[in-house]
Amino acid sequence: MPTILVIEDEPQIVEILRDYLLRSGFRVVAAGDGPSGLGLARRESPDLVVLDLMLPGAMDGLDVCRQLRREKSHSMVPIIMLTARVEETDRLIGLELGADDYVTKPFSPREVVARVRAVLRRTSGSEAAAAIVQVADLEIDREYRQVRLAGQPVELTPTEFDLLATLATQPGRPFTREELTEQVYDAVYTSFDRAVDSHIKNLRRKIETDPGRPEYILTTYGVGYRLNDRPAAAAGQRPQHG
Repeated sequence: MPTILVIEDEPQIVEILRDYLLRSGFRVVAAGDGPSGLGLARRESPDLVVLDLMLPGAMDGLDVCRQLRREKSHSMVPIIMLTARVEETDRLIGLELGADDYVTKPFSPREVVARVRAVLRRTSGSEAAAAIVQVADLEIDREYRQVRLAGQPVELTPTEFDLLATLATQPGRPFTREELTEQVYDAVYTSFDRAVDSHIKNLRRKIETDPGRPEYILTTYGVGYRLNDRPAAAAGQRPQHG
């Protein structure tokens, strides 16, 4: 039974989500603030975190997301953000910090359950093809959901991996943003073109020697993105992160 951690300060929302998730076969643990949520994440090792963006106190949802991504034991846990903020930039900040999806309040609890199932399905490996794609120093193992660069493991969030794995199905072929959202999210969500751009930006930070001059993930202007099938990346070079 997958464990879902809900970090949300509004008790009514917590109870609604708990009810719907329990009825859908999930185990649910909940916290009402950032520090308590981090403590539960460390104790429970949840399969997915539903995280409110606007938490009370000094640690908001962005801080929690940032901390989870820094901790090796939780850097890969899928995160779905809940946000009442209408500004697209607020949602994009969460995605750039490593959130995999977001739901805007007010929301349908059925939609949240559907998003949880979709993200867990993507990350379970049940849909992964049994194939390893090798492009220069970049190795993408879709069966075991692992990425290596020059032989060294690269830690990606579930959505970052799914985007890279989708591009790797046909190296050299440009994918539109709409195609990428359909493949990764099982649906086309409004305003998600910018979300794809945010995840690609994060991917480039992790696998490119110079993210400003990418060699692996290239932009096809007016279309979308493609995985370069003939990169000139030198062996043994890895991006440096501060």
